[in-house]
Amino acid sequence: MPRAARVAQVVVDAIPTLYACALVAYDGTAYHGFQYQVGVPTIQGTLEEALQRFAEPVSRVVGAGRTDAGVHASGQVVAVRVRWRHSLESLLQAWNAHLPADISVRGLVQVPEGFHPRFSAVARTYRYWVYVDGTPATLPRPRRSPLTDRYALFEPRPLDVDRMNQAAALLRGQHDFATFGQPTQGDSTVRRVDQAEWQVVETNLTPLDPFPGQHLVFTVTANGFLRQMVRALVGALLEVGRGRWSLEMLESALQARDRSQAPPPASPAGLVLERVHYPPGLAPFDGGDGSVPGGARPA
Repeated sequence: MPRAARVAQVVVDAIPTLYACALVAYDGTAYHGFQYQVGVPTIQGTLEEALQRFAEPVSRVVGAGRTDAGVHASGQVVAVRVRWRHSLESLLQAWNAHLPADISVRGLVQVPEGFHPRFSAVARTYRYWVYVDGTPATLPRPRRSPLTDRYALFEPRPLDVDRMNQAAALLRGQHDFATFGQPTQGDSTVRRVDQAEWQVVETNLTPLDPFPGQHLVFTVTANGFLRQMVRALVGALLEVGRGRWSLEMLESALQARDRSQAPPPASPAGLVLERVHYPPGLAPFDGGDGSVPGGARPA
């Protein structure tokens, strides 16, 4: 090896390798999901491309959740090993400077080698947003809401929220969710749902819209999710709220363990990965906003 090349290699080797964990938010509308795919924009691919423009990553960016195409996140957790001689703050600022406007690194911390964003997690929380149109029944009803369609499912008629919560209660606990999701090859379809609840989003603002709508949110926490499981569950719960499904029909579909028994999954637009949960002492972001000792967050 020529002397100049040896010197360059020594300089590179002198740069410490940082195992960094980032809290990431994104609007998934323009992306084909989190996981890298050749020839199409993905969250993982965009994070890696941005990092390569100013640093030297020595591993892939690994995420806690493989969100589907069109799904959003406010609390995705990713980790990457990167050669970096400067501060965490400068790494965070540089990364954000090279990312598009629909992806943001909200916080950054250094984590121990034993940490894995996906396999160290013990649970995940998703929220699904629904906008119920307020147009009176005496008028023709619209089919969309330009101000909410990007982040919520548009529902043209009122829903029975109490009935939907009764249905959601049937999902809590440990069940075989084969009807409502697709496992990775060889994986079990049994999951434990700790939280499943619909809420009406209240506001103190005086309504100025002549036909004010209603915002609903479904919060679900489980020790793991099958592919499209949240959207499939929401699709079934909405059928209950519309009066098309009874509680008995939902319970029967759950027990059938048959994918064909589920209604179509709800649109990805309303789904947000809100939080990834880790065991005490291993959670990189205690408050979910990057505010941890030794961490960095945007100024």
